[in-house]
Amino acid sequence: MHQLTESMNKEDMNGNDLQTIITHGLNQIKEKMGPDFDIRKVNLAEMQRITGVSRAKLRRLKKNNFIVSPHGRTGQKADRTVLTGFTETIDNLLRQNVTNAQVIYDRLKEKSYAGGITQVRVYIEAHRSLIPPKRQLVSPQGNRGRRYSTPAGESYQMDWGFIDVETNADDTYRLACFVMVCHHCGMCYIEFFTNARQENLFIGMLHAFQMMGIPRYILTDNMKSIVIRRASDGSPIWQKDYERFMNTVGFETKLCKPRHPFTKGASERLVRFVKENFLPGRIFTELTDLNYQADHWCLEQNNRYHQSHDCVPFQMHGKECSQKTTRLELTDEIRLYLAPERAISFDGFVAYEGRRFGVPYGYEQKICRVMRDGYTLYIYDQKMQYELTHHNVTWSRKDSFCADQYPKPEPEEEPTASVKAGIHQKESSDHDPWFDQFNLEEGRWHE
Repeated sequence: MHQLTESMNKEDMNGNDLQTIITHGLNQIKEKMGPDFDIRKVNLAEMQRITGVSRAKLRRLKKNNFIVSPHGRTGQKADRTVLTGFTETIDNLLRQNVTNAQVIYDRLKEKSYAGGITQVRVYIEAHRSLIPPKRQLVSPQGNRGRRYSTPAGESYQMDWGFIDVETNADDTYRLACFVMVCHHCGMCYIEFFTNARQENLFIGMLHAFQMMGIPRYILTDNMKSIVIRRASDGSPIWQKDYERFMNTVGFETKLCKPRHPFTKGASERLVRFVKENFLPGRIFTELTDLNYQADHWCLEQNNRYHQSHDCVPFQMHGKECSQKTTRLELTDEIRLYLAPERAISFDGFVAYEGRRFGVPYGYEQKICRVMRDGYTLYIYDQKMQYELTHHNVTWSRKDSFCADQYPKPEPEEEPTASVKAGIHQKESSDHDPWFDQFNLEEGRWHE
């Protein structure tokens, strides 16, 4: 029993193994039997019930005083294993920082490996010393901190960021922040929207083009509103509305490579800069006020020296980039993107940015176009040929009505002289005389 106690102490640190289970079962039997306990006379049936170990195995352990000894071949290794002849391939992959067992297993199968993936995992775990430290590069890849830049007027990058807004009523809602930055000089533009839908993407891009001009191409992420999927050759399949927008405005689009720091980061760095520099402590009354503050902030940042580009963005953009970019002309086709379509409800309202605005009753079409400019919202016909009405945007949740939103009362004739004729009207009764024939109390049965 003394040997058993020593074995138990050694195995306590290994978790719930066989020796711990056996020792626990013996202790329970010892508590029941008291001083009559004898390890040589332990009831194996009772021991099986407590531990769940088969009686045959308990019988073998009893011969060794219930001490679990290691297998006789423990530690021995075969001269040839299923991995023999493939270990050099695994070692080379580990030295190249390839640690995925499935990837290594697939490489070995290409070389006629007949074993399983478990042996590969065991070998990887035993040879993790071959894996290079994370801070060391497996092979020279150049300076990974190199800043990505393009010639003047060549490229802009755009992205979306999101922020949560808390109100005085302890409510929370989310705003989307559109950002665009020039790669050459670092000139930036930001604008906030109620959501990141495609129509707001077009509006934000056009507003940025009005300020910075149209570059040769736009560099952006793989947004759902821009690209649907990739073709078999890797070329992007554009979303049809975005492709039409590109052709109308006159620019190209290039997609960033995922997890590639050389070409992806200018706009994301701007999003982080907005969250760390513009938003902290910011208080605003409504979305228009926030965008006015954002315009003022962009003006300050664009007229400040940037060490990253070694220039003042506004001066550099006006001197070099503006000479290469194209000026945005507000043609009839482009103006349609600034005023998205809206369906008119049965009660004569259109919904825009979470609020409802009235439409004149005389407009007979089901679709109109809505455009907000500052604190004024304009409603146009579907082809944007004439203005239907306009509203002052107060950002109140109440519906905003307009003149002639509902039909005028129909013409009605009035008497031209005093009315002298008169008649009398009595109140109608719910009593039906036909049921009086069934009134037996008055003796009217079958009269």
